[in-house]
Amino acid sequence: MDSLMKNHTWNLVKRPKKQKVIGCRWILTKKPGIPGVEKPRYKTRLVAKGYAQKVGVDFQEIVSPVVKHVSIRILLSMTVNYDLELEQLDVKTAFLHGEVEEDIFMEQPEGFVVKDREDDVCHLKKSLYGLKQAPCQWNKCFDQYMVEIGFKRSQFDLCVYFKDLGKDGYLYLLLYVDDMLVASKSMDEIKKVKSLLSDRFEMKDLGHANRILGMDIERDRAAGVLTLSQTSYIKKILQVFRVDEAKAVSTPIGAHFKLAAIQEEDESACEVPYCNAVGSIMYAMICTRPDVAYAIGLVSRFMSNPGNVHWTAIRWLLKYLKGMQDKKLVFTKGSDFRVEGFSDSDYAGDKDRRRSITGYVFRVGGNVVSWKSNLQQVVALSTTEAEYIALSEAVKEGIWLRGLVEELGFKQEATDIWCDSQSAICLAKNNVFHERTKHVAVKYHFIRDETEVGTVKIQKIPTERNPADMLTKVIPVQKFEKALALLKVTR
Repeated sequence: MDSLMKNHTWNLVKRPKKQKVIGCRWILTKKPGIPGVEKPRYKTRLVAKGYAQKVGVDFQEIVSPVVKHVSIRILLSMTVNYDLELEQLDVKTAFLHGEVEEDIFMEQPEGFVVKDREDDVCHLKKSLYGLKQAPCQWNKCFDQYMVEIGFKRSQFDLCVYFKDLGKDGYLYLLLYVDDMLVASKSMDEIKKVKSLLSDRFEMKDLGHANRILGMDIERDRAAGVLTLSQTSYIKKILQVFRVDEAKAVSTPIGAHFKLAAIQEEDESACEVPYCNAVGSIMYAMICTRPDVAYAIGLVSRFMSNPGNVHWTAIRWLLKYLKGMQDKKLVFTKGSDFRVEGFSDSDYAGDKDRRRSITGYVFRVGGNVVSWKSNLQQVVALSTTEAEYIALSEAVKEGIWLRGLVEELGFKQEATDIWCDSQSAICLAKNNVFHERTKHVAVKYHFIRDETEVGTVKIQKIPTERNPADMLTKVIPVQKFEKALALLKVTR
């Protein structure tokens, strides 16, 4: 309540006769804190019942960006390669800083009703947690202030800010709602921006970055090594789905699984938390675990109507995580800070619609920052076409990564993208198979233009040295472990 009053969140006014008044409630939680930095604590928050708002009346714009996980990993790679200082900040009551542009009236909070004014309501001046537009208004407020203090906003990731310091290099700030990572060669510059942010917002200085978005950051500065892991998160989901005592397996999905859609609804499968399990594992995949990308892409196709065999595959995947819960994504110093990618596909890998699977992985500064495994949007008629479509998706990601890295101050030569299909490489460079590829959509042929102007350079790589191979199919254990080593996913 002190924070709400300090921010002048509302004014008490007479209840309006022709306008709806939304409710509110208190949310009580116990925050786990950060080991060694912040103790567990109890926290309460007043939340507006935003579900009662109506579009066009109580709110207009609600879209709010957050920093991409890829951008976080690029910053970590930069930190290791150039020995940057890496600090973490948190904004207290972030959403209370945003201005409300519409007339919104809310009931007085329970336990704090003003005596003799019981029928009055709160006319909101600042955004409140639970309002539809609260994240958007907070982002606008923060962006305006960052521009005022000399930062530029990235055109490739709207929550990446940077400032050219001249001889001292750059100062970088990444924002995920109210969590921030700040990096620079100069600790003095980081202290200056901390001071400026504290003048405008109520901040919590968490010191050296240890945990962000459930990911644990460990750094051995002397050895030039930084690791990213989610051991505590994975242990939690193993306990939730009761496989923490199960016997571990060595691959994310067994070769004996031939998963396909079932025609009739399986009533017994409706009793299992299939979607919850997929979502929980998917967050680990997005953050730190490229090794489960293919498996999670496979099991997520059956969420609308899962069967017992699909749930068995989920349990197999959880058993794999049980044995590999301590795996870490490792960042080390590379020879140069360049973007390079690897592309692969599995022809007609989908048993139902016979679509092929695209897989790619990208490294920046020698460290893995981006990966993807998904079904292609169209049915490929040959392995060449499947590889070509996968290559086009990889080129799009490579162009985006290249643009972001260059914007952050690192000039790039032609981006190398490695592919193990010679025919797809030839097709990307010229129209040698015109008669066989007339049907290929025009949008996939933009690779030729990018290759011709020198933005990307398509290179041949043997299949056994292509780490993207593990993102498209089930591979033998020995080959899988070799791919993990190439991706620097180690214990």
